[in-house]
Amino acid sequence: MDDITITDVRAVPGDSAFLIHNEKCAILYDSGFAFSGVAVLDNIKQVLGDRRLDFILLTHSHYDHVLGVPNLLEAYPNVKVVASAYAAHIFTRASAKQTMRELNKKAAQHLGLPPKDHLIEKLRVDIPVKDGDIIDCADLRFRVIALPGHTKCSVGYYLEENKLLLGVETLGVYFGNNTYLPSSLVGYQMTLDSFHKVKQLNIEKILLPHYGVVEKEDAKNALAQSEAVTRDVRQQIITMFQNGKTNAEMLAYFTERDYKENVRPTYPIDAFLLNTEIMIELVKREYLEEGENG
Repeated sequence: MDDITITDVRAVPGDSAFLIHNEKCAILYDSGFAFSGVAVLDNIKQVLGDRRLDFILLTHSHYDHVLGVPNLLEAYPNVKVVASAYAAHIFTRASAKQTMRELNKKAAQHLGLPPKDHLIEKLRVDIPVKDGDIIDCADLRFRVIALPGHTKCSVGYYLEENKLLLGVETLGVYFGNNTYLPSSLVGYQMTLDSFHKVKQLNIEKILLPHYGVVEKEDAKNALAQSEAVTRDVRQQIITMFQNGKTNAEMLAYFTERDYKENVRPTYPIDAFLLNTEIMIELVKREYLEEGENG
């Protein structure tokens, strides 16, 4: 991987934005919030100078990953925005953009900042992609890897020559200090299938959203530990459900256990509670469906 550099261009806690570049190509992996978009842009310019930004590779449609795009489009009008075809469809829906606007505002308030969401209507995708598609940028060739589970639109990008995977939250979220939290919001079995899919790749480095690069044994361990946590949380939900625990009781348990000091700075409590509630319902539903079918 000596021929490319990965630069952290995040501006605020909770952002996800990393610049992948060499002498011939510059790619941004996710773009952060709307309210941090100008600061992310400034960080990119400090690295690239007068060079162009070639591509923005979006992992999925959530506000903390995509709302920095409009600021970047103003500065780099020829940049090509890449996302799954389903994410591209989501961006055309007024209701989806309104939800993003509201969540961006809450995240800004969490940090005591103005929302700066006036450009949200300019959010777009230039190249809708599906599993197996190729994005070529000079001598860098990324293969699109569909990894649903966190969202239906989640995709990773695999740079085979460098054994590098640009990951996605389907594979869990890492907060440092050996803390992994699952993020299965649309399908638990989908998530396990995505873990299996990634394990078939020859990977030596993974760029983790909201965190950065892990490599070699740390990369393998990150996948293994995150999958183990995902399986464990599912089993705990099922056990509590079987024991008559309410959703509120389960939510209180996971909040007390998992919402620790190293998680709070980058994971607003509203988002944590919402996502955990969704996972509880998802696991219960799939568990009951398994019983009906089995």
